[in-house]
Amino acid sequence: MASSEGTNKPEQINLASLSLEQLVQIKQEFEQEINGIQESLQTLYDCKAKYASSKEALESFQPEWNDRQVLVPLTSSMYVPGRIKDMDNFVIDVGTGYYVEKNLEGSKDYFKRRVEYVQEQIEKIEKIQIQKSRFLSAVVGVIEMKQLAAMKQMQQQQQTA
Repeated sequence: MASSEGTNKPEQINLASLSLEQLVQIKQEFEQEINGIQESLQTLYDCKAKYASSKEALESFQPEWNDRQVLVPLTSSMYVPGRIKDMDNFVIDVGTGYYVEKNLEGSKDYFKRRVEYVQEQIEKIEKIQIQKSRFLSAVVGVIEMKQLAAMKQMQQQQQTA
């Protein structure tokens, strides 16, 4: 659905007027777009889970944990021993190599806001996915109708021959 220049109204396309080859091409393009959207959604779900996990970890901190020994993650599979020295100062990764220092409540709030933001993005992308899936279904329906009509026409030609 392309936009006509100068207006914001989507251009209406009569799918039945397109050739079978054009419909198949449109179908393939939409399948690729939907696959890309699904990959993006999976990335967002993973990101949301990491933020939620960080927030949950912060929720478990107790005031009496000062000087407690913990394992500190260096990577997703490598941990080193460390000690909690200050229960009210946390260094959090805010992305692209930047870190900020926040207190416990500020850190929890940061991760809460990140989870909410990512959820909003997920909802927006899911709406787009639904629209594209509906259009894909319409294209597939027209393809099936055209294929059925072509088969009936071939059968009629064979019967009259």
